[in-house]
Amino acid sequence: MALDIPYRSIPDMFLKRVAATPDRDAFAHPAPDDSGPVWLTWAGFAERAKAVAAGLHELGVGHEDPVAILANTRVEWIIADLGVMCAGGATTTVYPTTEPRDAVFIVADSGSKVLIAENAEQAAKIAGADLPALTHVVLLDGTADPAASPPQLTLAELEDRGARKLAGEPDLIERIVAEIEPEHLATLIYTSGTTGRPKGVELLHAGWCWEGVAQTEGDLLRPDDLQYLWLPLSHSFGKTLICGVIHSGLPTYVDGRIDRLVDLLGVIRPTVMCGAPRIFEKVYNRAVTTAQAEGGAKAKIFAWAVRTGREKVALEQAGRPVPAGLRMRYRVAEKLVFSKLQARLGGRMRVMVSGAAALSKEISGFFAAANLPICEGYGLTETSAGNFVNRPGAVRIGTVGERLGDLECRIDSDGEILVRGRPVMRGYHNLPEETAAAFTEDGFLRTGDIGELDADGYLRITDRKKDLVKTSGGKFIAPSHVEGLFKALCPYTSQAVVIGQSRNYCTMLVTLDPDAIRAWAAGGELADRSYAEIVTSPQAREMVEGYVAKLNGQLNRWETIKKVTILPRDLTIEDGEMTPSLKIKRRSVETNFATEIEGMYSGTLAEI
Repeated sequence: MALDIPYRSIPDMFLKRVAATPDRDAFAHPAPDDSGPVWLTWAGFAERAKAVAAGLHELGVGHEDPVAILANTRVEWIIADLGVMCAGGATTTVYPTTEPRDAVFIVADSGSKVLIAENAEQAAKIAGADLPALTHVVLLDGTADPAASPPQLTLAELEDRGARKLAGEPDLIERIVAEIEPEHLATLIYTSGTTGRPKGVELLHAGWCWEGVAQTEGDLLRPDDLQYLWLPLSHSFGKTLICGVIHSGLPTYVDGRIDRLVDLLGVIRPTVMCGAPRIFEKVYNRAVTTAQAEGGAKAKIFAWAVRTGREKVALEQAGRPVPAGLRMRYRVAEKLVFSKLQARLGGRMRVMVSGAAALSKEISGFFAAANLPICEGYGLTETSAGNFVNRPGAVRIGTVGERLGDLECRIDSDGEILVRGRPVMRGYHNLPEETAAAFTEDGFLRTGDIGELDADGYLRITDRKKDLVKTSGGKFIAPSHVEGLFKALCPYTSQAVVIGQSRNYCTMLVTLDPDAIRAWAAGGELADRSYAEIVTSPQAREMVEGYVAKLNGQLNRWETIKKVTILPRDLTIEDGEMTPSLKIKRRSVETNFATEIEGMYSGTLAEI
């Protein structure tokens, strides 16, 4: 049954939300003195977004013109985003941690006419670059330099300019919005390709409106909820949540300061929070390490409570009744242990959604045991982020839930997940051949993921088909790109294998070329040592780590290699680690060297 979408575009959905609930709380931001949230009503929020839209209109932004946003998650990001679209433009998102080289490429490739940057430091990433389409830079913070090239102005100045325009043409934005069609471009989100060059994903108003409506299915988002939104808004997950907020009218506190998240949950006391697995890993890690540090009776009680909770969850997942004795023990466990974790998260959490990367079953089971079940979901940038999700009260651990709305899904003969529907991209910007290759003849998108659909429609992701890894923070990394850079830097390398899929940071396995490394060791104290002794020596490690440091200087923050292991032998065809054409078989390498890999991720989860 087709999902009813009562909107033509995101701005249409936004204006209807404002008209329906003008005086209700919309978005909040932290007070300047961090004393608590400051709320904007829908009417107040719309006044600012319309002023931005009119200001951009004055700068020449028109129908489907790209405008780039390069900033951290904050309320002004959403004001700018809606302002861009209410002017008829299309938002191009740029991660604030993006290196200057990639930032310039994205702004150039998208043809962005305006760059909205957080501050002068972010704006400096494109300074001096050849960007003929770029006419203005808008700064959210700091003082603008009107003599800069292109000229700068502040967000406040842009809003003032727009307010003056609206004083003479009060219906300007409504006229522009009336001309926006469902099939018009709304957003360009750049994602890494296998070569490391970002690809612009063209996402339409029709798909985002579909996302907004679909997210209210199955008791996921409700207008009486309170959401804590910290996700990167340059990521499709954050963008799709904005659409859900607008459709449902869900009040949302916006604060991208990840280092303050856990502490502020107790202040904001949200009922809904969505995130990448990394944030749940951090909460889990803090709970476990705190209990272990306390030791003695407290550590034993914590371990007992977790075992009790897991026993209860196992029965529930199997559809079996929970015996009265276990229910009684669980009530004690919740009072002694789990209530403290629930309070740490604000004490009112109704729905937690994990997406952007795979969530560990171990961690998912822990939260379910604590009566804080996580609704894991699944989607791609190419599909507007939200495609499948577990619903509250019907979570199946190890799956990404059931499909949203009227999305079509089938499993190809090789196990690849194929999807078709309104949230699927129009294509890759300026890449017609890659666009064609991404779709089947009958219009299904090839997701690059391998999975299984059970009889009840729950999807389980079992593998990745594409040669990309996705960290637990939701960032894509092209391993061959990173490996190629390292080989070019370090002349002693034979093979390099980047590890990072569903991990919270990247590591690398390295093998050294026998002839080259023996030549490196000649004449020194390692001259007469065996290959294995040379490559595992402190001197070899120091040498390799020096090249890794140089490598990291060329990478985006999320791509950097945190730990490296030099293997005592090279990869071979005989051991199943290389194909006859000498391509690395990643799964085999990860299996054969599982102990070495786990050693790089043992201990406390790194704060990356």
